Formats: sequence, structure tokens, C-alpha cells
Amino acid sequence: MNASSIATLVHPTLRSRAPGLLLAIVIALVAWQLGRFAPLIGGPVFGIVLGILVRNLFAPGAQFAHGIAFAGKQVLQWSIITLGFGLSLSQVAKTGLESLSVTLVTMTVAFLAARLLGRWLGVHDKLKILIGVGTAICGGSAIAAVTPIIRPDDHDTAFAISTIFLFNLVAVLLFPLLGHLMHMSDMGFGLWAGTAINDTSSVVAAGYSYSHAAGDYATIVKLTRATLIIPVCLVLALVVAAREKRRHKQEGSVGHFSLASIFPWFILWFLVASAVRTAGLVPVAIQPAIHLLAEFLIIVALTAIGLSADLRRMIASGARPILLGLGVWIAVSVSSLMVQLVIGKL
Repeated sequence: MNASSIATLVHPTLRSRAPGLLLAIVIALVAWQLGRFAPLIGGPVFGIVLGILVRNLFAPGAQFAHGIAFAGKQVLQWSIITLGFGLSLSQVAKTGLESLSVTLVTMTVAFLAARLLGRWLGVHDKLKILIGVGTAICGGSAIAAVTPIIRPDDHDTAFAISTIFLFNLVAVLLFPLLGHLMHMSDMGFGLWAGTAINDTSSVVAAGYSYSHAAGDYATIVKLTRATLIIPVCLVLALVVAAREKRRHKQEGSVGHFSLASIFPWFILWFLVASAVRTAGLVPVAIQPAIHLLAEFLIIVALTAIGLSADLRRMIASGARPILLGLGVWIAVSVSSLMVQLVIGKL
């Protein structure tokens, strides 16, 4: 194949993706700057909100669709892999082991609450999973990680992230006050914030508003908790694979399905990136740049998800997903305190 033939194949793809990808990047740049002015909200939330507004006020034409879809899926996976270079597994090992019992209990409670309460409220399975994972692990990042596996509608992803953000904001304002009223130790509050608040930025905000020591401890607990997205994604991939296999068997086309087609390969590369960071192969001088790149990529991806979200369908979903998010968040917060009380960490 000569150069002109390759150009013929590649250029139409690039041309079809360029408008939507550029639109997502431009909006993401605005969201990034807004996130710097209002770090409590953060660039990712601004990105998805601006994306939803542009989608529903200006309705970008069909020429933007391919690029928006590319940003919402492929760039999303790149952002997760890039995050791996900023997460040293050895750095969080000691604190991770100390907080593991509380983290495992709160994760289990989150998934059970999402399943049972979601069924009672009549929320469909994929939205239950998104809200459960976002509450159990690490908010928008966890939702972003499982999205390529369970493949929900974009408006469901946007709804889940918006719901998680709402309770992050409440937690940042409420947790320090409650912590002081309960006379919690710095370590106890850090463990509570790190296991019961969803997004990393909100954990940091709540932790350091309580005390510097609480902020340090909460941050490490939160980073450890974030690594659990790996086994969760693998389990979800196996569940999706089993369902796909049953479906193909019923249709008489078992041979057309393989686990490799559903396996979240980006999570494997995330592990590789984390191992590279742990081995000290990432120069200290470029680590801030990698962190900024990961942050920007996830803002681009979430902006694209917002650009794909149908606000009318989100409104039609009603209050039930918000009630689900509230119920799961309360269950996680209370279970974290109860476990700490039992093991004497408060």
C-alpha cells in the first residue's frame, strides 16, 4: 500500500472526527479555566455541564457526531491510562492496608444499596451501576472508567456524574462540621472523608478544611480507594462477557463472541502505567505535566459526553436517580462511621 492509498484511508476519518473533536477541546479549555477559578466544582463538572448546555441550546449538526463520539470513548480511555502515571502503588500501600477494611465495607454497602434501592425506585440497571460505582469508588473517574465496559447511554453517564457531584458538594460543606461535632480525630476524619466522599478534589477540600493531618490522610486513603476501580472493572467485564455469551448462544452465534472483545484493555494499560510510576521510571520533573494532561483529557472526554447528552431524556428520568444517589451516599457515609467505631479508629 503506497502513501497515497494510506492518505485516502486516513484523511476521511480525520476529517470526519476533526469538527466534533475540536468542539470538545475548545469547550474543555473553557471548562478547565473555570475549574481553576472554582476548584470546588472542578473542570470535569464544568465540562459536562457546558457540553450539555451547548448540545441542548445549539444542537451541533451531524458533522460533529463522529468526533464527539471519538472523544467520549477513545479519549476517555486515554485519560484513564494517563491517570495511572500519577498513581504510585507503593506510595499508598501502607495507608491502603490500614483503611482496607473500611473501604471494602463501604464499597459493598454502596453496591448493595444501589441494587436494592435502585430496584425499589425503578431505576434501570446501567444507571444503578454508574451511581453505585461513582459513590463506592471515586466519583466521575470511576464512572468514566466503567462507561466503556457497560456502554450506557450518554445521558445516563451525564446524569450519574451530575448526581455524584451534587452530593460531593454537600459532603464538602457538611462533613467538617459533623466531624467537629463528633470530636473526631484527624485520622478518623481523614478515613471517613477518604472512604465516604466520592471525588478526589472534594475529599481534599473536606480533609484539609478539617486539618492538615486529616487532609494528608484522607488523600492517601482516597488514592488507595481509587485503585479498586481495577478489580471492579474486571468483574464488570466478566459479567458483561457472560451476558453477551448467553445472548449469542440464544441467537445461535456463539462463535462470534470472545472475552477479548469486551475485556477493558485500557485498564491493563492503566496497570502498566502505575507500575512504571511505582518503579520510579517517570521523572519527577514531568509528573506535574502528566497530571495536567490526564486532567485535561478527562475534561475533554466528559465534555464530549455532555455534548452527546439529551437533556430532555434526563429530565424525563425524574427524581428517582437523585433519590438513588442520596440513599447510596447516606448508606456509605453511615457504614464508614460504624466500621470505624467498631475497630476503634474514630
